[in-house]
Amino acid sequence: MEFLKNYWPMLALALWFGYKWWNARRVVALLPALRQQGATLLDVRSVAEFASANAPGTVNIPLQELGARLDEIPRNTPVVVGCASGTRSGMAKMLLKKKGFAQVYNIGSWPNFMK
Repeated sequence: MEFLKNYWPMLALALWFGYKWWNARRVVALLPALRQQGATLLDVRSVAEFASANAPGTVNIPLQELGARLDEIPRNTPVVVGCASGTRSGMAKMLLKKKGFAQVYNIGSWPNFMK
């Protein structure tokens, strides 16, 4: 019990990263079916990050512009969101869900779009 008391922050962090990894793998497995449904592949990294490297077929709307550019994203098909690490795409997923997008998936880092 002393171990948990002393190291719970590190355990919580490990669980968080484990969940992010598992969820990204789950979305990667769903990606072929989501593509068949006409999913929008949304990269929320900065314009400079996107210009330096990106996955074919992805659309770049930086996270800080997402709220103002929601009309560019179809609401009737799934949206798969990615970024550099999965953190910004997690925030984008929450925003899209809050704004009424029904099917939103966080794929984590952008190279996962190419798997």
